[in-house]
Amino acid sequence: MASRIPNVKATSLGPRRMPQVLMGLAVGVLLASVITACVSNDSAIGRVVMAMNEETSHLPETTRQQLDRFKEVYDTYVEDASDRERLDYFNFAYRRVRANYVYEVDDTKLINEAIAGVKEQKAKPGTMAPEKVVEDALHRMLKGLDPHSSYLNAEEFRDSFASTKGEFGGLGIQITMEEDLVKVISPIEDTPAERAGIQAGDLITHCDGIPIKGKSLREAVRLMRGKPGDPLVVTIRRKGVEDFDVRIVRDIIEVKSVRHRIEGDVGYIRITRFNEKTKEGIITALDEIRSKAGAGLKGVVVDLRNNPGGLLSQSVIVADAFLDDGKIVSIKGRNGRDERAFFADPGDEIAGIPMVVLVNQGSASASEIVASALQYHGRAVIMGRRTFGKGSVQTIMPMPLEGALRLTTALYYSPANQTIQAVGVSPDINLYEEGDAEHPVPESTREADLPGAIPAQEHDAARKRPRIAEAKCPEIGEEKDKMLGCAIEYLHAANQEAFLRRFFGAGQS
Repeated sequence: MASRIPNVKATSLGPRRMPQVLMGLAVGVLLASVITACVSNDSAIGRVVMAMNEETSHLPETTRQQLDRFKEVYDTYVEDASDRERLDYFNFAYRRVRANYVYEVDDTKLINEAIAGVKEQKAKPGTMAPEKVVEDALHRMLKGLDPHSSYLNAEEFRDSFASTKGEFGGLGIQITMEEDLVKVISPIEDTPAERAGIQAGDLITHCDGIPIKGKSLREAVRLMRGKPGDPLVVTIRRKGVEDFDVRIVRDIIEVKSVRHRIEGDVGYIRITRFNEKTKEGIITALDEIRSKAGAGLKGVVVDLRNNPGGLLSQSVIVADAFLDDGKIVSIKGRNGRDERAFFADPGDEIAGIPMVVLVNQGSASASEIVASALQYHGRAVIMGRRTFGKGSVQTIMPMPLEGALRLTTALYYSPANQTIQAVGVSPDINLYEEGDAEHPVPESTREADLPGAIPAQEHDAARKRPRIAEAKCPEIGEEKDKMLGCAIEYLHAANQEAFLRRFFGAGQS
């Protein structure tokens, strides 16, 4: 049977589909914004800013005073104070942040961060290139908003296209910073890093002998970049062992968004991230599973574990594949403005066959959209561990001349109209990892633990959810995947009570 998964179409508030999709590490969607000029002369960028506005508006006097503070710092540190183009560039970026960030932001705080970004370089006055002054200022100013907002210089902006297209050069790891070192969130499947044995939670202390400590995340990323085929030696710090070196050969990383197979009479679909190849992958997976399993298909497992998210459009497509109707997700900007809601079209690709969705603390953003939609509509049982809790929307806003802003412009809301930000999705059946007094299981880092994270708007609804020790689940495949074992066993059980009796026995809950 040919798939009926449709193309995603632009919508406004309340309609059926989604707006123009923008690239990003996480979900991105373009919200309407008011962009006005604040230019200091008739520079090239000044003319661009003016051309983008039919009319200009005046900033409050207090805001202008703060911009004057940055102008003084700019004039102090640049090698050529007559170059006003980059100052206009900063003012333009500032106006976009001020107008479009998900919450109103304090002018003094923004400018304080920008000035700190310049001064922390410890350069002598009159020695910095104008573009360097502004880049450092914007990096620090955007970083100070929340963990997901950032300034992208020209090179970083170009690289951002690659991650959404599912193909880029590197080692194949998703990273963050912790204790001034690079922390591996997870290695990407079937990449040089995974094949070299890099594990989630590893800390990278050196790249080719160069210490990471004292460097920013973007500086560390630059150390790890290189031509495909060039080796890199990274020094790994892992709990319980001494630091050790790992040699990794850089390669073109082709992220296969969707993998699938048949486990007996159960279809298994693994989605590693939501990129431009996800729609094609989910269509192929469902077609082949239906073809091979036929009428004997007992159920489907969708595995979103350690999926960090990606494109909103693709998460809507995946959720829609299994829903006949109903809301999938909505997004709301500052003060609830620019709301857009996305609904399922008629037609369930597997005609109501039972489903389990596997999630864990590494399931974030677009993964949480899919899990919350299928959970709310009762279409799938969510099994595993509470998700990461990234419920914010990042918009990539290209800048005149070069670069872009990655700005948090909205929060997304589940069909129950609850934001997942800093809360996450709690599974219907919690598979917990057991520890003991000597070796307790460490708490996983989630969105709420990140410095500067946007706080939760509500707490997780208190309701009883069964908890099962993961160790009690049967093992599946060469990887001895216990979570998958429990998911398949659930689909083979007559009902949820029968499944739970397998672990708790009669009369227990």
